[in-house]
Amino acid sequence: MTRETSRGPASRYGGVWRGLLLTVLVLAPAVVASQFMLAVLPHPGYGALNDALAAVFGVLFGWISIGLWISLAGALSLLFRTRSRLQAPAATSREARVALVVPVFREDPHPVCARLESMYRSLEAAGRLAQFDFFLLSDSNDADAWVEEEVAWAGLRARLGGAARIFYRRRRINIKRKSGNIADFCRRWGLQYRYMVVLDADSLMTGEVLGRLVDLMEHNPSVGLIQTLPAAVHQNTLFGRVQQFASRLYGPLFAAGLNFWHMGEGHYWGHNAIIRVAPFVRYCALPRLPGNGAFGGEIMSHDFVEAALLRRAGWEVWLEPSLEGSYEETPPTLLDELKRDRRWAQGNIQHMRLIFTRGFVPLHRAVFVNGIMSYGSSLLWLTFLLLSTAEVVLHVLVPPSYFPATRVLFPVWPVWHPQWAAMLLWFTLAILFVPKFLSIGLALLGRRVRDFGGFARLLAGVVSESVLSSLLAPVRMLFHTVFVVSVLLGRKTQWGPQARGDATTRWREALRYHGPGTMLAIAWGALVYALSPNYFWWLLPVMGAWVLAIPLSVWLSRVGPGRAARAAGLFVTPEESHPPPLLRLYQEALAAPGLPRCTRARGFVAAVVDPGVNALHCALLPLPAASHEGTALSRQRLILTAIKDGPGALTPTERLQILSDRDSVAGLHWRVWALRAPRARYWLEAQLTRSDKPLPPPCAEVRR
Repeated sequence: MTRETSRGPASRYGGVWRGLLLTVLVLAPAVVASQFMLAVLPHPGYGALNDALAAVFGVLFGWISIGLWISLAGALSLLFRTRSRLQAPAATSREARVALVVPVFREDPHPVCARLESMYRSLEAAGRLAQFDFFLLSDSNDADAWVEEEVAWAGLRARLGGAARIFYRRRRINIKRKSGNIADFCRRWGLQYRYMVVLDADSLMTGEVLGRLVDLMEHNPSVGLIQTLPAAVHQNTLFGRVQQFASRLYGPLFAAGLNFWHMGEGHYWGHNAIIRVAPFVRYCALPRLPGNGAFGGEIMSHDFVEAALLRRAGWEVWLEPSLEGSYEETPPTLLDELKRDRRWAQGNIQHMRLIFTRGFVPLHRAVFVNGIMSYGSSLLWLTFLLLSTAEVVLHVLVPPSYFPATRVLFPVWPVWHPQWAAMLLWFTLAILFVPKFLSIGLALLGRRVRDFGGFARLLAGVVSESVLSSLLAPVRMLFHTVFVVSVLLGRKTQWGPQARGDATTRWREALRYHGPGTMLAIAWGALVYALSPNYFWWLLPVMGAWVLAIPLSVWLSRVGPGRAARAAGLFVTPEESHPPPLLRLYQEALAAPGLPRCTRARGFVAAVVDPGVNALHCALLPLPAASHEGTALSRQRLILTAIKDGPGALTPTERLQILSDRDSVAGLHWRVWALRAPRARYWLEAQLTRSDKPLPPPCAEVRR
């Protein structure tokens, strides 16, 4: 791959010394903490075990200290209002064409189209609509989802008018998931646009921010990508509200810190970002990694890799945290978050093969390591607990050696310094909680306390969030450890649709996922208590969290406690205190009626039975081409099966085969309407699954 040469941000903004300084700030405390841990351990005779404990603790201490230095840099940047290094444009630029792309995979299409409509109207109000084209890029491999996407898109076009440049495309073959979806768009239409804004299905961005991103790209020709900081919105479950509050309060602090340390070698999170299309197409094609295990095949966490490829080609990648008006939704329950983390863990650990790729800048190699440690640190934490338990077991069951192999004048007595251990614990907790205190201080200085419900409610929210985070951290650790081990063993995971909106964890589901951890905690805690009751109290925060995981996961997933907290003013965010116009536009679009239908059928059945949906689906299919005789016969057999036994007799693949052929879906439509009882009941009952009302007659146009 050819690499462009350009003056990079490392030389322009001191990226080299920043990286070296951060490395020293992380490594020095890690070494000191490791040596201090050796002094705390009471059994100098267990050399290998003590060295392993100290080494693991040192790595973990260095890992958590990264957050401290990022937050301190962010606090200084926000406190002194450090200007962005990106050149601010003097005037708006309205010449560049921009594609706003939304990849979807088996999503509920109505909220997705409501978000598109709200962004469309926001751009219209900002006077920037003429620059933007909208693309709904579907990878859905489900017949019902496919049809409902078409209906929702047609309803959106009907509400906005025929002149609205909002396009829908569904890929027939889902290759490389989201990255392949974006790549397919770039190959087909990308070069017609100078920039593209990549969004997720739950993303929202104001017209002002979208226009501002275009202006920044136009006035900074060396920039290939600008990432915004999305704020979490629309959470109703207690878990979702806590996460929403935490990300909104602490997120700007960490984003400003990342911007300070990374400068133009920053992050890309795969959505809510603007990308310069030409270099992205030229340099960011993702290869297939050799091998068939979890470390081979398609690159899953593609966003970090694409940012590294852009920077390797000489283009700058910026995280711009000062832009407000970018939003997203977060998982509503703990289990939904963990299911997402299972996919992210495999993608991030896969980056172990890319760390030493030729040409990557050091900071992006560090980003890969940081992503790996996001999940690998859980394995190290569990390893530390196992090693410390082994130390206790050896102390109880094996008599200490007072006279080691080396010659000494006096016996070596085991000495336990609980005050040193407590001091080390307090230092660790301080590192974890300093970012929270800094965020509260910045909210006070920036007079943003009212946005979070007032000082008392803000403080109560931070305390409550800290308690819940302390209870959830061991639960996440156990799951992440399982994820990492399964990836290292070569097990792959399937990437399914994301959970959106409100959800509830059932007791049976919580027992299934958290039950093994609860049993492990009871057995482990009983063993430790029988051997060393004093050490049991040190393990209690972890073991207790595993025991409480089942009821805690269920309770946090409920909407009732979340709404009660909202009514009490807890976990309030600025977007709730002062809703921006974009979110009001979204709520209005969400309540707008969809495309009128002649029947109540949905999905595949609607494409067959409903005349309007059938006509829409047929119009969006390509003209039928000459097919092989065997293919034609196979489709005819599927139609006969559907006529005889109803839609329930067709497999998901067979439904897709019918929907993919215009003649098949049109022919099946007419034959179903020509059916007489009793065979017609299969299709009539399929429409009445959600209602007991009688089936309405066909549309008047069809009757005529």
